[in-house]
Amino acid sequence: MALKLTARQSQILDLIRQAIAVDGRPPTRAEIADTLGFRSANAAEDHLRALARKGVIRLSAGTSRGIQLVEANEDATQALRRAPRDHAPDDAPPVRLAQAADHLLLPIVGRVAAGHPILAAEHVEREIPVGAGLFSQTPDYLLRVRGASMRDVGILDGDLLAVRRSPEARNGQIVVARLGTEVTVKRLERQGGRLRLLPENPDFQPILVGPGDDFALEGIAVGLIRTDALH
Repeated sequence: MALKLTARQSQILDLIRQAIAVDGRPPTRAEIADTLGFRSANAAEDHLRALARKGVIRLSAGTSRGIQLVEANEDATQALRRAPRDHAPDDAPPVRLAQAADHLLLPIVGRVAAGHPILAAEHVEREIPVGAGLFSQTPDYLLRVRGASMRDVGILDGDLLAVRRSPEARNGQIVVARLGTEVTVKRLERQGGRLRLLPENPDFQPILVGPGDDFALEGIAVGLIRTDALH
C-alpha cells in the first residue's frame, strides 16, 4: 500500500510532474524552493528525500535535476476513483458530473478516428472532474495514452495526459501531434529546418517530419493522471 503523502509532499510531487510534462525535465532544488517560497534549496532537498523514502520518486546523486518519478500522486487520481468505470455499454451516454468551483470538468478522449477533430463527440469517453490546482496551465482535455513510446518520462499506456490545445510548441516540449492519419504523443525537436518527434523509449524510433507531410500540432502536455489505481 502506498504511504500517505503530506500536503507539502503532494504539492512538490505535482510540481515535479508538471515540470517534466511542460519543460521535459524535472525542476532543480533551487527552482522548487523558489516556486514554493522555501528559504533555501536544502528545504526542498529534505522534502525530496522524504518522497524518495516513500517510494514515489528516485534521486540520482551528483546532478541538480536527478529526480525520476516512480508512481503517480494519490491526489491526482482522487477524482478518477470517484468517477464511473470505463466499462459502460457502448450506447451509454457520456457521464456528466457537477463541476465544483475548484475543479475542471474535462473530457477523456480515447481513440481518434482518422481525419476527425480530436474533440469530436464520438472520441469522448466521458467527462470527469479534476482538481484545477493539479496543472501549471489549464488543460482542454485528457488524452488516453496508447503504447509505451513515452515510458521513460513516466507516461504509460492507459494514463490520461492533460493537454492544452495549441498549434505551436517550444523545442523540447511534449506534444500531441497529428501526422497523416495518426495522433501521437512525442517530444518535439526542432533543429534548423528539421522537425522530429522523439519517443522516450529506446525501443521506438524518432519520427522525421518532412516538408510535404500532413502534420499538425494538436496541443501541449501540461500534466498527467495515472489510472492504474482504477484497475
